[in-house]
Amino acid sequence: MSPDDKRRRGRSLSDRPVGRRSLLRAVGGTGVAGLTTGLAGCLGDLGGQGSDGDDGEDGGDGGDGDDISITYGILSPMSGSYSSLGPNQRRGARLGIQTVNENDDLNVQIDGAYEDTETSQEPALQAADRVVQNEGADFLMGAISSSVAIGLNNFAADNEVIYNPGGAAVPITGSECNEYVFRAETNTAQIAEAVAGYTVNNLGTNVWFHIADYTYGESVLSRVRSRMEEENSNLNVVGVSRSELGAGSYDTYISDIRSSDADVAVLGMTGGDLVTFVNQADSAGLKSSVTLMGPTMTFQSVRNALGPAAYGTYGGVRYTADTDELDNAQNEDFVSAYTDEHDSPPDNFARVGYQSVLMTARGVHEAGSSDPQDVIDALGGLEMDTILGTNRFRECDHQAENPTWMGELTEPSGGGPADVGLISKVEGPDAIPPCEETGCEL
Repeated sequence: MSPDDKRRRGRSLSDRPVGRRSLLRAVGGTGVAGLTTGLAGCLGDLGGQGSDGDDGEDGGDGGDGDDISITYGILSPMSGSYSSLGPNQRRGARLGIQTVNENDDLNVQIDGAYEDTETSQEPALQAADRVVQNEGADFLMGAISSSVAIGLNNFAADNEVIYNPGGAAVPITGSECNEYVFRAETNTAQIAEAVAGYTVNNLGTNVWFHIADYTYGESVLSRVRSRMEEENSNLNVVGVSRSELGAGSYDTYISDIRSSDADVAVLGMTGGDLVTFVNQADSAGLKSSVTLMGPTMTFQSVRNALGPAAYGTYGGVRYTADTDELDNAQNEDFVSAYTDEHDSPPDNFARVGYQSVLMTARGVHEAGSSDPQDVIDALGGLEMDTILGTNRFRECDHQAENPTWMGELTEPSGGGPADVGLISKVEGPDAIPPCEETGCEL
């Protein structure tokens, strides 16, 4: 960070330029959620009531007393290509809001406003505008498509609201970063540290990359490939192919991979695209000659949809609900509460929703203010306990330092969705690239 940037981050509110959102807060517009801890007692009842979520319940009761009251816009893909992934993200965020509201030590009260991004940028931006303008949200989280998330990055900066992305492409907290964006989701570079070395050193050096033709897929190709090259000089990329999001047939790509010398196919896809590709690859017999590895292969929703077709594949692991592996009180409480509510353990998307809300609420508490600029100044670099252990949003790029794992998908004794065997772990500070490599300038 340059000296000028440090001075800017350290300025008082009176020294900072007043933007549109800051002006609304200062004059008591609909966006106000409390200017400082001292004023929160007077303004606590002005927090937005929030829209009903997927189960018809409000996200919280709002604040009173000396609580700092904020409104959080939860923007998840409840329809579109990633509609199988969005509900758990929303459930995790809802549980995070409930957890914050019941935590007297945080003195933060959150109202949730819930919208559908439709896995598309324009509806996502319209949804974000609704919760900011109509509900008074100064905090947003969500999206899973990286292209949608980058659009929301820009929206957050333009509207001076804090945004927690749910997309994984490196540029979100890299070349497309801005000071309002704090990502609790694990990015592609972090997961590449877990999967690249093991894949090229243990599964095969002749590698084919098949990716979805958008930001996330390109991020997988770039980062996993570069890390493989660094790990093993014998890497031989025998082919690269791309398919559109939502493609219904992958027969041509599967045939090309099967006809090549590939030992391994790295799949830079997720959600329904990944499920369709692997099902078709399994039916075509591709798995008998080529090992499939996808950074998102271990996702709970993917394993549930694939069933036996996932057996024998490999993938990155961003989160495990195994409380022996993640042995800390916060994760135990999260897994217990989520499982009690939904009769199944949380997946990575639930973890992202929950962790985004809790980590950002900790910044609100530390700032003693709901003003986004104050929270930015407090949250960057703030070390805290999380469900992934001790963590922080790095000050240089606002990316959370999450650990990652390599996993093997195996057949469980009773059949059904594949189990995930953890092969190796990369600790958070070791998984994340150095600040100078991110392309982020804050």
